[in-house]
Amino acid sequence: MINITFLYGTIAGLIVMAGMFLGIFVLPEHGGASEWFGYLTMILALSMIFFGVKRYRDTQGGGVIKFLPALTLGLGIAIVAGIIYVMVWEVYLAATHYSFISQYTDAMVAAQKAKGVTGAALDAYAAEMEKLKSDYANPLFRLPMTFMEIFPVGLVIALISAIILRNSRVLPANA
Repeated sequence: MINITFLYGTIAGLIVMAGMFLGIFVLPEHGGASEWFGYLTMILALSMIFFGVKRYRDTQGGGVIKFLPALTLGLGIAIVAGIIYVMVWEVYLAATHYSFISQYTDAMVAAQKAKGVTGAALDAYAAEMEKLKSDYANPLFRLPMTFMEIFPVGLVIALISAIILRNSRVLPANA
């Protein structure tokens, strides 16, 4: 189970890493299309959970797997992919001198201005963005926050995979 966890988690991590770099260079603005692209990449990458659980079920489970072992394997793959995601993001941040959060918060404040927000409401929002910028500088805040961008997607895919693949008649090994 460990080998499949690391193999499929690494494949998922590499896919999400490729998507991350593609998104950074093709969709450099923060928001809208960039976010959609990022989450679609995560879904594609984390589909490796389904394939990893199925492979385990077919090769080591004799075509059968119970819900809890399938979920555990899926979560393991999601954790490995999430760790790779966080590591790659940290490398990107370091390579860009941690400029992301300033660009992001500036864009968010500009979006509020474009919506017509002014005065005290805009000042409060700008202060909130400054707090986020300050918090983001702390790795104990940033690392779990980055992990939580991808892990809930992996959790959902692991649950769906475990529910589907516990039925040995779904995509049987000899079909």
